[in-house]
Amino acid sequence: MKNLNVNRSPLFYVGDKYKLVSEIKAYFPSTIRQFVEPFVGGGSVYLNVEAENYLLNDINEYVIGIHRMLLSYLGKEKKFFADVENLINLYGLSFSYKEDRVPQALKSQFVKTYFAKYNKEAYAKMRADYNKGNCSDSLLLYLLLIYGFNRMIRFNSKGDFNLPVGNVDFNQNTVNALNSYFRLNSHKRTHWTALDFEDFFKSLNLNEQDLVYLDPPYLITFSEYNKLWNPDTERRLLRLLNTFNTQGIRFAISNVTHYKGKVNDIFIEWSKQYNSHSIKSNYISFHDNTIKQFNEVLVTNF
Repeated sequence: MKNLNVNRSPLFYVGDKYKLVSEIKAYFPSTIRQFVEPFVGGGSVYLNVEAENYLLNDINEYVIGIHRMLLSYLGKEKKFFADVENLINLYGLSFSYKEDRVPQALKSQFVKTYFAKYNKEAYAKMRADYNKGNCSDSLLLYLLLIYGFNRMIRFNSKGDFNLPVGNVDFNQNTVNALNSYFRLNSHKRTHWTALDFEDFFKSLNLNEQDLVYLDPPYLITFSEYNKLWNPDTERRLLRLLNTFNTQGIRFAISNVTHYKGKVNDIFIEWSKQYNSHSIKSNYISFHDNTIKQFNEVLVTNF
């Protein structure tokens, strides 16, 4: 069932909280001065929260680059869609939002994967052009995300974007998400950074009227954005939240406590001093998107 009253990020980010926003928001306070996200990702949570200001951060500079690129088109949305269409036409990609370009013969032969078959060569050319450049073209990177497998952002050890083509394209859902993103951000006061979470918090002046929402990489699951996370970073984050608690700063943190036989004992033991709420999870991994055995929680200090 679709979340008719929830706005989805146009990044369609893996691990995105789109399906869980309503459930998570139910635990948030009714008034928020500054809404703070150190692991903002695609941004589906902040898009659905009302606050006076939004302090948004992610260590992934490419993700922040896409957000900044999209926001640069505020008030110039027609130009954004024109620029996107020009790139799509330049590479000869499918464009189901406007027209059906995939031959019926290809649809009949590859019933479930015809977008991937049709776009494979065009996508490879677009990816090669992006990698030949200085990797600063966030609009081209956004299209690689939209047409890529599981709509992820992934780079190899050489710094090249290396995600294969996906069985998706620029469609009506993408346009809907983009229009919502532009509409919502037109009246939100957002501030963006790409820092380590501790460096991010050092620059902030928070008080008891603010809310820090955290959706960090999950220690016991595997995904591209979990590679930089380990028990030490987990403990660093939890110590910081204890400090916030002594300062009267409200926080809510999402995490997975059990996953495929693994248990996050560090988080479970820490969470006993706060309020823990069970959350229905939608975790997806690039390496394994089968049904998982897991338990996701939201822990709050209020």
